This record gives sequence, C-alpha cells and structure tokens, in this order.
Amino acid sequence: MTPPGVCMNIINARHKNDGYGTIANPENFLKQDFQQLKQYCLIRHVRYIDEMFPPDRNAIGSGLLSPTELYKVKWMRPSKLVANPSLVVDGFSRFDFGQGVVGDCWFLASIGALTFQDYIFEQVLPPGQSFNEDYCGLFHFRFWRFGRWLDVVIDDKLPTIDGRLIFVRSRDPNEFWPALLEKAYAKVCGSYADMNAGTPSEALVDFTGGVHMHLNLSDPPPNLWDLMIRAGNAKSLMGCGTPQGPTPENTVLPNGLVQGHAYTVTGVKEIVSSGQLVSLVRLWNPWGKGEWNGDWSDGSPLWHTVSKQERQVSLVVSHDGEFWLTLQDFCKFFSDLDICCLCPDFLDGNSTCHWTTSYYEGRWVAGTTAGGCMNNPGSFWTNPQYRVTIDKLLTQCSETQSDSNMLVSLMQKPDKRNRRLVQNLHIGFTVFQVPEQYKGTLGKFPASFFNKNIPVAQTQTYVNAREVMELLRLQPGEYLIVPSTFNPNETASFILTILSKAETHVHENSGGHNHMEIESHSPTENGADDENKRTFFRQYSDKYEEVDAEQLQMILNEKILLGDLKSGGFSIDACRSIIALLDTSITGRLNGNEFLRLWKKVVNYKEIFFRTDVSKTGTLSLSELRNAIMATGKRVSDDMLNLLALRYGASTGHITLESFISLVLRYDCMNQIFNQLSNGPSMTLRESEWMYLTMYT
Repeated sequence: MTPPGVCMNIINARHKNDGYGTIANPENFLKQDFQQLKQYCLIRHVRYIDEMFPPDRNAIGSGLLSPTELYKVKWMRPSKLVANPSLVVDGFSRFDFGQGVVGDCWFLASIGALTFQDYIFEQVLPPGQSFNEDYCGLFHFRFWRFGRWLDVVIDDKLPTIDGRLIFVRSRDPNEFWPALLEKAYAKVCGSYADMNAGTPSEALVDFTGGVHMHLNLSDPPPNLWDLMIRAGNAKSLMGCGTPQGPTPENTVLPNGLVQGHAYTVTGVKEIVSSGQLVSLVRLWNPWGKGEWNGDWSDGSPLWHTVSKQERQVSLVVSHDGEFWLTLQDFCKFFSDLDICCLCPDFLDGNSTCHWTTSYYEGRWVAGTTAGGCMNNPGSFWTNPQYRVTIDKLLTQCSETQSDSNMLVSLMQKPDKRNRRLVQNLHIGFTVFQVPEQYKGTLGKFPASFFNKNIPVAQTQTYVNAREVMELLRLQPGEYLIVPSTFNPNETASFILTILSKAETHVHENSGGHNHMEIESHSPTENGADDENKRTFFRQYSDKYEEVDAEQLQMILNEKILLGDLKSGGFSIDACRSIIALLDTSITGRLNGNEFLRLWKKVVNYKEIFFRTDVSKTGTLSLSELRNAIMATGKRVSDDMLNLLALRYGASTGHITLESFISLVLRYDCMNQIFNQLSNGPSMTLRESEWMYLTMYT
C-alpha cells in the first residue's frame, strides 16, 4: 500500500537528507529499478516491455495524430527497423537528428546544446548501454525534475508508420539515441503529446540540474555580448526563441527564420570585416534545415570581406539548419535567450570567487500561506518568508567584477504528471532589507513590516512560467525574500534557489512571532473557582471520581461548551484522544486533577478562539488560525500550519471551536514531548518527522 501523502513527504525529506535524488544516487522514476529489471529480463531471456509506459496510443497522447494515423502506428524495436542498430554512431552531434511530427523543437534545441558537453551528455545518457552485450530491450536515462534527479527506464519499442519513425529520427538510420532520449522524456512528461510546445530552458535545466538565466532580447542587458562570450567559454548550454506570429503555426518568414520556434546557440565569435569588428552568433534550427538568409548567412557576400582563413574556419555552406547572424540581428529577430550552466561562475570570467547555492522547497496553501502579491497588504505577510544574511566578499573577490552578486530563482512544481495539464500560476518574489529594529525578531514578519518597508529588489513582472529568476546586487547585510503568487489563495508548491558570490546564510522564517500582535491571556489561579469545578466534576464522575470518554463527551458538549459549538460538538474519538493526551495515570480515564487541568485549558482556548475570530462567524478562517495558535503562546511553522489546516479544517476551510481545542491540546502535548527529546527547542529531522506524523494522525 502506498504511504499517505504526509508520510510520503516525510519519507522524501529523509531520502533527500540522505542524498537520495542526487545525480550520484538518483530516484527511480515510478519505482522502476533499471538493474533489477535488467537482471529479470536476462535471467528469463525476455525483451523488456514497460508496463508503466506501455507502447500504445496512450503513450502517444491525444491531439497529436489523426485517428487514421493512430490506427497505422506500429511500435517496433530498432532491431526490427534496421539490421545493425546502434545507440551512438561515431559520437553524438546536433546534426545527428531531425524533428518529427511532435512540436518539441524546444526539446530538440536543448538536445542540440547538450551534444556540446560530453560530461553532461553522459549524465543524461548513462554509459554502458548498447544493442549488443546484455541487450534485453531496456534502456535508462536521467533527468533533473523539480529538485531531484530521476532515473527513467524505458523499453525500446518506438512508434512507426510504414516502417518509419514518426517522431525524432536520426540521419543515420542505425543510430537511435535521439529517439530513445525523446521517448524517456515523453514518459516523464506523460506522453509524446505532452511535449508539444515549450521553451528550451525547461529541458536545459532538466538535463543539467543547473542554474537558468533568462534574458529578454527586446531589452537586453548592456553587457549581453560579454555575457554570451563568457557563457560560451564556460561551456554553458544556450537556447533561444523567435516571437510567436499572429497564428500558432510555425510560419517561415521571408528571411528564413521560423515564427514561434526554438533554436540552439552553437557559437559566438568576433571577426574582422573590412577592418571592423563584427559580433556574430551561430544558431541551429532543430528541424535540421531552414536557415536565415540575411547578412552573414551561408550565401552572404559579407563573407568575402573577411580573411580566407577566417572564412574557411567559420563558414560551412550546407543545408544543415545552422547559420550565422550579427548580434544586432539576433536581438532584433529573436525574443529571448536562455543560458543554463552548472554554476554562474562565468559571470565573473575567471574569478577565483565561487558561487554557493541554497535550495529550499515550499508551498503556498490557500487560506494559510498563499497571501498573493503586495497588492494584498492584509495577506501578503502570510506568504513563506526566507531570511538571508550576506557576508562581505572574500578579499580575493572584487565587488567590481560584475554588477550582480546574487541570483534568485523561483520555480513552481506541478501538481499533475501530464505536462499539458499543468496550469502555471503567475509567480514572483520580493526582497526587503531587514532594518536594525527587526534583526532580533524571530519568526514571521507581520503585516506592519511590509506596510512600512519598501522592496530593495523584486521580479520585474509576475509571469505564468515554470521559473522566474533575477540577478541582484545586494550589499552585505540581512534581507527577507518573499516568494508569492500574484493572486492570493492559490495553492502550489515551489522551489526557491539562492546563489550568492559572498558567504550567505539562509533559513526559512516561519515558526510564529516573538512580538505577538494578539495579546495572550493566561487563566488566573482562583482557589474558590477550582473548588467549584471539583464539586461539579464529582457530580458526573464515577465512584472512583474518574470520567471516561463518554462522560467527558457529555460534559464538554452539554455543560462546559453548550451554545458555543457549531458542528455537533466533540466526537467520542476526539474525547478518547483528549484522555490519551492528559491521562498521566494511564487508566483510560481522567481523574479530578487531570479534568481540572483540561477544563482550564478549554476555557483559555475558547477565549482565544473567540478573540481571534475577528469575522465573528463562530469559526476561524485559516488566516485567523495562525493568530489563534500564536495567542496560545506557541510558534507554528508554515509547514505545520498547512498540516493543521489540512487535518483539522472543514471542507469550507474553517476551523470549529472543538477542532481548535483538539489541535491545540495535541500540539501542546507534542511540543512538550519533543522539546524534552531534543533537550531544547530545536528538533532533529527524525523527531520533527514524528511530530508531523503525530499531529496529522
């Protein structure tokens, strides 16, 4: 049986802490272990057929082929297509393949960039695979997907019509690495149809697990050329795209470029033409044909203005989809440039100062931690918050080496496997400098902080993209980064990555406040009142002066909280749980002292409940829940708050009085237990895991 969601999250957190999901120890996608499957097939002398991505029309997906074409599709192994299939023939190159009928030029453009880097290519296509030794129709590839590396297993049955591959195909009919790589990525995306349309940055990041930088070419940075030169020298992967035309069709313009199309940047170079330096960019069309026909194209007379040696080195006149154009024309006719690298060291050229990475996973949850952008001053503060302390640069790192010393990336994680079904939200982040009076503050900054302080940096716009990023220049000091969706109450998961050239310390900033905005009250000791409560207790207790769950249910619902309850009162299971929390004598009942302690807590929590119910509905909204928990004197992290809302909230997203009392009683008890276990306020990973499990179950 698959573990429930909260348990699965804990398991994943533990695996990540143990290095599971790294490139050295990737996670098995859909729990398929390549070595185990291979041994199974070899021992039984069978060819592998992937049950998790079977070769049928579901793997192709809807809307890609007509019903007539689907009927003609036959899934064939390479050995049935050619006599001597090979995974790789004479190395791998961008000229090895051409696009098929699926509109995945963005993916193929990324493969074109991938072929320039042997090391990264062998990360994606692990070595030691072939159609010869130990062949059993089984291959595997590796992709970085939303925070973890996945090992993806596939069979080698490929879709064909009339004996020809219908998707990506190699120019050498015996070479099959492009078709198998495309199939593995289609499996991750859900189907071949799910790969239709996209941007190169998506696959570039998934090939490298690296840093993505997006540049808008309609408003390029002044150092664009130097940036591209350094990126090229650092062996970064680069892709670009043309603007979409009036229709979604890939229309070929008179200048030879294709509208709404992805290209690979395969080179950048300065040459001397008629005594003048000219900056040229080389691009490749993943169609394997179709080229720019303007200045510096293959047939341009401008090539006769350079030296014969330069012309022989740079110009290859061939209809292979690759061409040169000037940087000015590149910015004029292309809309964006994506640079992906393992680390942005190239920003400083050969700097001895290296960038460090901090990586965090978080979640926006409607009603609790999804406060929207700063247009929503009442809820913006409820978004996840991250405190960042930036130290001074090391002495060998000059602050003048680049305009930026920090890169912040925000990536949203999908809630569906099928890529075409994912609806990206408009996301962005805002950066605030922490003033002196707030530096000692623990926990989440309140709304008043954001009303008084203006951002020092932020994303230029909120966009509905998988990832947004900004290069920032921040002076040494303390900052607060707030990732958010544009609209409030939109639920999604995200990954926040912070890369800094200086030593940087980052921590998630939830966990309550030490500056309560809601006054916390504690019940006052009153001897006469206590005696009255004891007298009341004796009226309903048994002869041993104890109450069981049934008696406690009646007392709470019909005596102590009569008229305050909204949804039928405490259930018998809730009362059993309360007794389990407070029954120090382990009798399954509450004695007089235990009952008195419970009564005081119930009265105190009821007062807090109605004091924080500012909407006067008799229930707490999820945004009011945080204030109510803080008013009890407890801190609550964003993760725990989301868990409490999920566990104790009604379908309307509201918390009743009885649910609030139950959760605070349990939270209070678990806090005491784990503070003792950890011998202080901080908990180990495994202690916090049990805290989460206990609160959820």
